Amino acid sequence: MDSNNTNTNTIVEALTKAIVEHRLHPGTKLAEQKLADHFGVSRTLVRQALFQLSQNRLIRLEPARGAFVAAPSVAEARQVFAVRRMLEAEIVRALVREVTPAKIKALKDQAEIGKAALKNEDLTNRTEVLGNFHLRMTELLDNTVLSQMMVEILSRCSLITLMYQTDSPTDYASDGHDDLIKAIAAKDEALAVRLMDQHLQNVEANLTFDRKIPSNDIAMALA
Repeated sequence: MDSNNTNTNTIVEALTKAIVEHRLHPGTKLAEQKLADHFGVSRTLVRQALFQLSQNRLIRLEPARGAFVAAPSVAEARQVFAVRRMLEAEIVRALVREVTPAKIKALKDQAEIGKAALKNEDLTNRTEVLGNFHLRMTELLDNTVLSQMMVEILSRCSLITLMYQTDSPTDYASDGHDDLIKAIAAKDEALAVRLMDQHLQNVEANLTFDRKIPSNDIAMALA
């Protein structure tokens, strides 16, 4: 039982990482037998892993057709960002209430990592690192459930970004992080919330919702 759980979790983590890192693209078919062969497990374990991923909305299960990497519609993409703005507004409010010098230093350190990532031509790495700033904010509140929710919503945002990002991404993704940290340090809740909302709206505004969905090959993505 424990071994099965470990194997299932391994598959879930590997596929999640491949999706979030843009090695498995929206619409890619996830053939059970290919996955079973790749991971050296039974199709039953693969099926369990795919079900978990469907619960996280990273893949969709279609009767008689199988599993596919999710391809969020424009409406769903906008809804995900709307929920993220609500969630992160509350995270900012909580941080302002619980701010300490150590937490501000942690945010500054993470922001510096983000700035370095912007110089990297690897868009996948940039997207992940910049998202980590938002996850770090959540982790500083020491709320496991909230952190799990943020991991899920950031994964979904990463998938949406892959589908709808512009061909020439600009540095908008880190705009406002320094100002946001200053507002949190000053305990200016209203300003901090406004800056976070503006930041997330800028991220969404730089998505192009009329792009064709990219495709990829599962063997290549998991190699």
